[in-house]
Amino acid sequence: MEYRHLGKSGLQVSALSLGSWVSFSKQINDKLAEEIMSHAYDKGINFFDNAEVYALGESEKMMGRILKKKKWDRSSYLVSSKVYFGWRGKENKPNQTGLSRKHIIEACNEALQRLQVDYLDLFYCHRADKTTPVAETVWAMNTLLQQGKILYWGTSEWTGVEIMEAHMIAKKYNLIGPTMEQPQYNLFERNKVEADYSQIYKTVGLGTTVWSPLASGLLSGKYNDGVPKGSRFALSGFDWLKDRWMMEDKIKKVKKISDLAKKLNITTAALSIAWCLKNPDVSTAILGATKKQQLVENLKALDAVPLLNDEVIEKIEKIMQNKPEIL
Repeated sequence: MEYRHLGKSGLQVSALSLGSWVSFSKQINDKLAEEIMSHAYDKGINFFDNAEVYALGESEKMMGRILKKKKWDRSSYLVSSKVYFGWRGKENKPNQTGLSRKHIIEACNEALQRLQVDYLDLFYCHRADKTTPVAETVWAMNTLLQQGKILYWGTSEWTGVEIMEAHMIAKKYNLIGPTMEQPQYNLFERNKVEADYSQIYKTVGLGTTVWSPLASGLLSGKYNDGVPKGSRFALSGFDWLKDRWMMEDKIKKVKKISDLAKKLNITTAALSIAWCLKNPDVSTAILGATKKQQLVENLKALDAVPLLNDEVIEKIEKIMQNKPEIL
């Protein structure tokens, strides 16, 4: 397994990591989740990603049960949570969502209980909160840092301007700004990582723990001929994902990517994940899996990275036709 530094921090994270969104508690049970996490850990994955909102807290509880059972050396892995959406769904009351000091502190404590750990390695602001002063959020995160309840804090799906505002406030008050950002990044979603954050990498520094490298499975090629039974797009409540990705123009491009992958003797998924890892500003790409074999196959992306030479990258760009302009 390859390891990369999280931005300009000293923390090292495996180039591929494991996330629990949708899968944990919704698609898989404890037994299968343990099998997948165990294989990931055995293969060198050291980062397990979670959030308060995933399965309304049940994802963190499931991961917590597995971490407690496995008794891995706590210093050998990283675990995260995210705060913003709350975990009560439609039952959320005022102050149970957002990035106020109250919700950030309480959400952290609740995540620690669900995950059954003493501290979070990474704690993210899951979205920007337009109703809370950024200074309040920065101070709250630094309170948790001082208490030892989190080791690094970051953002998810924030704009470059919002991230820099947090850094400006941190600098003003001699606080610690966000270390990492968790944006969506794949062959279809490129602007934030490649353009919006381009200057931040060079100035204050920014680690990226990118999610959905397979565009919710579309870039695995499994939807090339329709929606398979039991797949994510077939799940109740995820019609919005299906509507977003199952478009004729996108399917056509994936089929061409699949043809290219076949010529390279690798899977469509391995090519798509490897493409993400070719970007030096990507610290880690978060994988999702509903069975061990799926993870086994996707880990082959590490071997596929060297195959993506300049000629192959150029072919990919001709297929996608969506490279962002960097000002």
